[in-house]
Amino acid sequence: MPCWYYDKKELRETPSILEGISFETERRYRKEGARFIMECGTKMGLGHNTMATGVVYFHRFYMFHSFKCFPRYLTACCCLFFAGKVEETPKKCRDIIKTARGILSDNYFYSFGEDPKEEVMTLERILLQTIKFDLQVEHPYTFLLKYAKCFKGDQQKLQKMVQMAWNFVNDSLSTVVCLQWEPEIIAVALIHLASKLSKFTVQDWEGRQPHHQRWWDMFVSDVTMEILEDICHQVLDLYQSSQKESQHPSNSPPQKPPSRADSPPTIQNNSNQQQMPQQQQSQQQQLPQQLATSAVPLTSASTSTCTGNGSHVDLNNIQNIKSLANVMNHDALPPIPTVGSGSGPPGNYHLYHPPPPPPPPVVPLPPYTGPPSWAPPPQHYNAGGPVVPPPPMPPGMNPPGGGGGYYNAGGGRHQPPQRYQ
Repeated sequence: MPCWYYDKKELRETPSILEGISFETERRYRKEGARFIMECGTKMGLGHNTMATGVVYFHRFYMFHSFKCFPRYLTACCCLFFAGKVEETPKKCRDIIKTARGILSDNYFYSFGEDPKEEVMTLERILLQTIKFDLQVEHPYTFLLKYAKCFKGDQQKLQKMVQMAWNFVNDSLSTVVCLQWEPEIIAVALIHLASKLSKFTVQDWEGRQPHHQRWWDMFVSDVTMEILEDICHQVLDLYQSSQKESQHPSNSPPQKPPSRADSPPTIQNNSNQQQMPQQQQSQQQQLPQQLATSAVPLTSASTSTCTGNGSHVDLNNIQNIKSLANVMNHDALPPIPTVGSGSGPPGNYHLYHPPPPPPPPVVPLPPYTGPPSWAPPPQHYNAGGPVVPPPPMPPGMNPPGGGGGYYNAGGGRHQPPQRYQ
């Protein structure tokens, strides 16, 4: 199974940062994409697990791809669409796009292209390959409720603390803590933060042992206060950045959809990128790029190396996003003939079946020179001549009275036989 947890150094060497996007800008893009998934899922009535799974897919996707290559809102729709299938709460693609159209402005919806459904469906294939078919995702919600059931104290204050911790878990999805720590540790950290803010101190809990110094020692071992405080600070910094953005809103320029993106240039490290001419760097930043780790044979001749998250991904023969779904042109295939129709030009056969063998050549038969196969007619048969009466009956065969019996060849009326005395 792949490891989806990274250290802070790897989080500062993502493909987006290597392509010139600042760390603050990438963090803002991740937050906007995560909140868009939550808002879109809430309007469609999806559960929190489905929305959280889509957000985790979103963060994992951009550990291998750049925000310059794939627009964040298009990727967010794809992650939500795919998470609905995984969590068994599917929604139609057109419904998700319709909801996204009501949320986004024309400037952002431009990245969906002329056919948004085709863009989302094609990007879903790239997403599946990027996350390495690791579909199951665990979230802190389950562990949060599990730990809270063991606490003892004022139930009203406990309920207030759990609700606050639940809200912190929702907000933590806008950060990258899901790429740093397991969901058990995140649940412990956010319960600890909620207990400090709600002034509910966990003093006793069920299953407490003498060697348990803190309540989380019973659930997660070897968790230091430095780890918990780091998670809490990342969540609290989220609210400070939100206040700054409200005072200074930033509007990103329109981004081309992946299907209209050009082939990306070769991505190099920061030292080599600084040596490039300034004009070439500006052109490179303006070109939307396609970095798809696809197993489909592609035809482009460009070669790119994407470095990030501590590993190297060599991408050969990169092509635009529509080519991943149109590797074979099905319109150019010959039509399938109807069984028993007998119509269609020669060579009309299915793609996966061999053509029928040609018929054998017609060889003329030699003329027949033997005796005739038919028998000659009988002697008394006279074709075309007068009717010849049959030969007379032998004497003694006619019944008494003669001339009107059964064997009267003259064609007389039938006479019943007479009884002899």
